[in-house]
Amino acid sequence: MSSVRTSRNRLLTAAAAAAIAVLSLTACDDGEGVQSEGSSSDASSSASSSDSASSGSDSSSDKDANPGSSGSKPTADGPAAKDPAGSGNGKNGSDNSGDSGKSGGKNVTCQGSNTKMVAAPLNRPVNHMLLTVTNTGSKTCYLYGYPAVRFGEAQSVPPVIEDSHPQAVVTLPPGESGYASVNLSAADGSGTNGNTEKSLTVYYQDRNGESLSSGANPSLPAKGVYVDSSIKVTYWQQSMDDAISW
Repeated sequence: MSSVRTSRNRLLTAAAAAAIAVLSLTACDDGEGVQSEGSSSDASSSASSSDSASSGSDSSSDKDANPGSSGSKPTADGPAAKDPAGSGNGKNGSDNSGDSGKSGGKNVTCQGSNTKMVAAPLNRPVNHMLLTVTNTGSKTCYLYGYPAVRFGEAQSVPPVIEDSHPQAVVTLPPGESGYASVNLSAADGSGTNGNTEKSLTVYYQDRNGESLSSGANPSLPAKGVYVDSSIKVTYWQQSMDDAISW
């Protein structure tokens, strides 16, 4: 009887131990399953983060490589916004303008409207007349070429003495004078068609040698001056001595 009871107890103990073992094994399987699911979620999350980071990096890289892809316009500080009027409105431009004003502005051509002309017959050289032009304007003027003179009703102007051509254009600041002489007639009487004239018109020339419409009418002596076919003139000169040396 005692032996049967002992055997039953051993069987119950063994069955209990087996049940505990089964329960423990089941519990272990469930834990590993949960742990496996967590690991998979973490890996998926990690992979998602990695993909997002990679995508962000690629997007940033694309923007750096294509600065114009955003469609933004150049700023005012960029070369495209350079002020086109900057070079003309600065201090240097004002100074240049001021210097030009101090020097009388742009130089002009000497003509009837900005000069005064005097015609004076000379005793020496004989049969010569001196033309004196004085700048009465406020700007320096250039006295180009030679005087185109017309005595009375003459239809042409006398020729110029080519050898009298000056080395530089005669320049007259305000108040200064330039000179030319007129050889009225041949001293040896070899000229022809001589006659006495009492009126004179003198035309100025531009830099191209063309006569200007604004001329001068200097007075002649009351008795007039005698001219013949040998009449000729000199180029304008800076000094009176140069003018009467021809």
